[in-house]
Amino acid sequence: MFSLAGKVALVTGGSRGIGRATAEVLAELGAHVVLTYVGNEAAAAEAVTAIERASGKAEAVRLDTADTESCDKIIAEVAKRLGRLDVLVCNAGISIDALVVRLKDEDFERTLSVNLKGAVACSRAAIKVMMRAKSGRIVFVSSVVGETGNAGQTAYAASKAALLGVMKSLAREYATRGITVNAVTPGYVDTDMTSALSPEIREKMLVGVPLGRTATAREIGSAVAYLASDEAGYVTGHALRVNGGMYM
Repeated sequence: MFSLAGKVALVTGGSRGIGRATAEVLAELGAHVVLTYVGNEAAAAEAVTAIERASGKAEAVRLDTADTESCDKIIAEVAKRLGRLDVLVCNAGISIDALVVRLKDEDFERTLSVNLKGAVACSRAAIKVMMRAKSGRIVFVSSVVGETGNAGQTAYAASKAALLGVMKSLAREYATRGITVNAVTPGYVDTDMTSALSPEIREKMLVGVPLGRTATAREIGSAVAYLASDEAGYVTGHALRVNGGMYM
């Protein structure tokens, strides 16, 4: 079960956090993983080395998902060079938080460009390849905030909610071509940001989580891996909640 042997997977924002954990899980299942990064080349190289040390196959490519032309170019080049593209994980994202009365237009537009327009551009490029193969898996990394909203995160919530609409539309458009399109909506995840919070803030944050803890990045990556697998072949247009029960 859950073998991705011989397949090629591209993970945007794959140098750290959820993206890196996802890349590691996909590589463990046998995929050749291409992970993208924007500026932290050292972190990307470290992620590739970690995968290779675990006997996996990986490489890193620089890509700013806000640059839609680069999305088309990079994905087409990867598919041509490796001969295929079976899995696309749209994980790259940013969060510029502010109450809406203080939210700058440029910050709102930058958030949508990276989180939403970039995901659409990458999907469009991947679909061109996947249609020829009559097979493919696209997984968006959305957020529980896209379902519930959150004070101070209007731009982020808007981008993540919009991803769910994109996911459902693409699932309908390309189901007959053998392409499934799904999403995961993580809740609180163990990241550099959450680990830096004080015990008091973490405790308050977890009050609304029935499981009483944050998720590990690997738990999110494993959910993505399921949606990328053959076993999920009859799952499309679905948002898989990995949030410890904080939103049901």
